Amino acid sequence: MQSRFRSDRRLTVRMTVTLFLLGLLYVAFVAALIVLLKSWVLVVVVVAGLMLAQFWYSDRIALFAMRGRVVEREEYPELHAVVDRLCAMADMPKPTVAVSSLDMPNAFATGRNADNAVVCVTSGLLRRLDKAELEGVLAHELSHVAHKDVAVITIASFLGVIAGLMIRFAFYSQVFGGRRDQNTAMILAAVMAVSLAVYALSFLLIRALSRYRELAADRAAALLTGRPSALAAALTKVDGDLARIPTKDLRTVQAFNAFYFTPALGAKDQPSLARLFSTHPSLEKRLEQLAQISAELGEPALPGNAR
Repeated sequence: MQSRFRSDRRLTVRMTVTLFLLGLLYVAFVAALIVLLKSWVLVVVVVAGLMLAQFWYSDRIALFAMRGRVVEREEYPELHAVVDRLCAMADMPKPTVAVSSLDMPNAFATGRNADNAVVCVTSGLLRRLDKAELEGVLAHELSHVAHKDVAVITIASFLGVIAGLMIRFAFYSQVFGGRRDQNTAMILAAVMAVSLAVYALSFLLIRALSRYRELAADRAAALLTGRPSALAAALTKVDGDLARIPTKDLRTVQAFNAFYFTPALGAKDQPSLARLFSTHPSLEKRLEQLAQISAELGEPALPGNAR
């Protein structure tokens, strides 16, 4: 079903190119492992099994990691009402609604497709935002679902996960494997080198796609609700509150940054060069885009501009 979220050709092109490049990298990675490990059956079965598991159970994995649970309308009537209204406006299936017990203000969407999607908000977000701001955040997350980029990021991140697991396997085999012959040591070293290269390349590709998808979701949400100022206010409020949470607490959930509305540790916490590897564009860039949309729609000046 085609939703009323405006189609984004540039986002589609970027997702297609990223998946194509990651697909080539995936094939090369599997081929290298087959050559090094000399067992194509083992490599293909293990890699394919893990990929299917991550894709099929991505929603459950994310909810478990974020301490989220599915909530019914009776528990959170206002939250369900906002999601119902936005889905009616966007003409899209209603996703499963979940709430995380974390006080960190944030939200994310996950799931393999629109019919199996989950939109989750934290209790910290619900406590801090008013209705209009919450609507903007939820429209942003629903845009991810409508544009299928939740599934794309899930698939795209798989290669990095596998490469990371291979690095750990090779490392611990070297450290705790006891005495090994020279050939085995060379194979493990080669596996680690190939995995490191694959992890680095997939990391860069996913980060580049992720930054654009966040801008695309902001733009789609602002146009659907017609209130970019509310989304800008939510971004400013969440970003400010995250800055007051101890870094050690944010690091525990940083692994899911690519799925968050706002990164747990964003560009403001990183040196300038490291911002190139961020999952999200800077707050300033997001507010600048929303200010432009606000001007086009004839809205009053954004609250975020007075920061």
